[in-house]
Amino acid sequence: MKGDKNYTMHSTHKYCRWLHDLAKEDVALVGGKNASLGEMIRELNRKSVQIPDGFATTSDAYRSFIAHNELQEEIEKLLDAYNRDKKKLDTVGRRIRKLFLEGEMPPDLAGVIEDFYSQLSDQYDSDGVDVAVRSSATAEDLPEASFAGQQETFLNISGAGSLVDAVQRCYASLFTDRAISYRQNKGFDHMTVALSVGVQKMIRADKACAGVIFTIDTETGFNKTITITGAWGLGENIVQGTVTPDEFVVYKPFLKRRGINPVLSRQKGSKLQKMIYSTKKAETTRNVAASKKEQESFVLNDEEVMKLASWAAIIENHYDKPMDIEWAKDGDSNELYIVQARPETVQSQKTGSLLKQYSLKESGEQLVSGFAIGQGIAAAEATVIKNASDIRKFKEGTVLVTGMTDPDWVPIMKKAAGIVTDHGGRTSHAAIVSRELGIPAVVGTDTGTEDIKNGSDITLSCAEGEVGKVFKGLLEYEESELDIHDLQATDVAIMINIASPSAAFRWWQLPCDGVGLARMEFIINNMIMIHPMALQEYKNIKDRKIRRAIDRLTRGYREKTEYFIDKLADGVSRIAAAHYPKPVIVRMSDFKSNEYANLIGGRLFEEDEDNPMIGMRGASRYYSKRYRRGFDLECRAMKTVREERGFDNVILMIPFCRTLEEADKALQVLAENGLVRGVGGLKIYVMCEIPANVVLADGFATRFDGFSIGSNDLTQLVLGIDRDAEELADLFDERNEAVKRMIRSLIKSAHAAGKKVGICGQAPSDYPEFAEFLVRSGIDSISLNPDSVANVIRHVNEVERKMHKK
Repeated sequence: MKGDKNYTMHSTHKYCRWLHDLAKEDVALVGGKNASLGEMIRELNRKSVQIPDGFATTSDAYRSFIAHNELQEEIEKLLDAYNRDKKKLDTVGRRIRKLFLEGEMPPDLAGVIEDFYSQLSDQYDSDGVDVAVRSSATAEDLPEASFAGQQETFLNISGAGSLVDAVQRCYASLFTDRAISYRQNKGFDHMTVALSVGVQKMIRADKACAGVIFTIDTETGFNKTITITGAWGLGENIVQGTVTPDEFVVYKPFLKRRGINPVLSRQKGSKLQKMIYSTKKAETTRNVAASKKEQESFVLNDEEVMKLASWAAIIENHYDKPMDIEWAKDGDSNELYIVQARPETVQSQKTGSLLKQYSLKESGEQLVSGFAIGQGIAAAEATVIKNASDIRKFKEGTVLVTGMTDPDWVPIMKKAAGIVTDHGGRTSHAAIVSRELGIPAVVGTDTGTEDIKNGSDITLSCAEGEVGKVFKGLLEYEESELDIHDLQATDVAIMINIASPSAAFRWWQLPCDGVGLARMEFIINNMIMIHPMALQEYKNIKDRKIRRAIDRLTRGYREKTEYFIDKLADGVSRIAAAHYPKPVIVRMSDFKSNEYANLIGGRLFEEDEDNPMIGMRGASRYYSKRYRRGFDLECRAMKTVREERGFDNVILMIPFCRTLEEADKALQVLAENGLVRGVGGLKIYVMCEIPANVVLADGFATRFDGFSIGSNDLTQLVLGIDRDAEELADLFDERNEAVKRMIRSLIKSAHAAGKKVGICGQAPSDYPEFAEFLVRSGIDSISLNPDSVANVIRHVNEVERKMHKK
């Protein structure tokens, strides 16, 4: 220490407190942000959580400023004028802030701030330590109301005079327009809320990186993951949303498991700019362009991700609630630090046990009809887009009306109130994506883009069974909520179908028994986008356009094939994590040749087929010379998921396996890739979607651990109908007696061999009588689209009650 000060590092004062002397009970004195910092320094430093020291001004200091400058009466007058609509918000806010900025800092308060700052500088062997100055409202960060972001933060403040000025500017920021409006909406009395200012040693993240951590999934409330975001430079760019950061998702339950890597996924952000210290007097920080190398590199390595995730778990356990945390890395020491932590205030306040149900309250002129996807209702303006080139014309919050969709449309589909397509059925891209986004859709209307006028008001209803309808005008409808805790367990296992990893967490609280079908194709098509053989044969590809596309996606990977393995493992791990330890049945790839051809580089490795639906697909690919090395990548990804990531709840499933000899060949390839049935608890199922699977069920039962009926393909091949043939759509029906006899036969044969049978088609969701048939036939599990689970559970309960009475 450099000399004696009036206030030692462990003294307290009416106007200032050292952070290490504060606790979470001091919210009224120093606000949630500063109380939380103090609590962590006191309690968690000994658990190796590194937090830079500092001090906080108190609510008494703020009120001293108000009294010294006689501001209360004038502030109350201005706020009263705003409440009586006599003055606009921006006028009132500007005038109140001017009162603060033109006021005088009380000499005794300024002196205490300067003394505490001097001691902090001594602690870090500096004549004028650089500090971060952050506002902390005394009601901020309470679980039921977050004031975060309502007041100002000032970074890279150095010198006693500059610090006192920054404190005064923080006081003024208590009356920013957004802060006034927020308190008004939340019912807080403006004059009972005070402001504390936290003064904390700056971490030189301007020379490294910084970011934010949430210990709960912010979109779905899934509470078993930690999400870490990071970008180069100071963390304000992430807080303000001015950069797209890197994102790392970590599975909390596996953090302490030896030999397991709990990082579910790594997503590289663009990170186009970074905030650094400024040498100009007029500014303390500035943004500069990030270098190309920085943009193409992750800000954290796995070891650093693990350290931050472990700290976040410690912090969450200490507070016993989900937390919103800010971190920074010092570019001089390469050390990581936690700089802020507060309770998460959105998802943690939701019950998560309610499912919405919808019903129309009035009728209207019907414009078109088609297949109903989901069970919701959307009433909004229509945006009609006939050509993909016009996709930018889509208006957020409207109903998207188009011919058909593909993966390029997903970004705007996420912003749509509902979706209507001319073409497609229940297994179309639009249908699959709409289900998983929880957006109602009516697909296959034939004339939607012609009969619905762009800009017109429409109501889309999927609440009336399997036929979806679009009505003219905005019709009144009713939403009701079902508490999933009221759903009774069924004897038949109820599982869900998932394709998109991004949607996996959305359904985590559904009362289901795992995932009956995880579709690998969605991950390959939307996350990987490159044909696996194009990665295996990259060095031999001559087409420059294809090579550039592959280079762009695989940037940062030493081996092109590692990109495929990594991304596929990430996607499957996310689905498995949402339901662990319940079983997650992952179907190995089942692209048709024409679908594979649409992947980057795909046309180099796929041949044209007259009928891809019954061509080179499923198990036949796995041992073929043409695709075997591509399947090896799938196997390596699944081995990574089960062994390196720890998700031993993953069951593998072989699709479209035509013969017993083919089954043996597919299992041999799996074994050669280290995936041996029975070793490490690995189970391998087979899809039943070919009549041969039923006829030879006893033989398949000796080779596999279970069956899963694919009702679409089975119906197609039993009835001899192309499931995509629109003219034969009326004949395509899973309820046909021939299909039902096949299913009953399979269940009987499988049970005789001691093997379970499930079904993962759409029919049980669409037809209650088909679900009843399955239950009475002895099906072991029914896997459904997530939005159908509640209704099917209730129906199955009713059927089982009737059966038990007999």
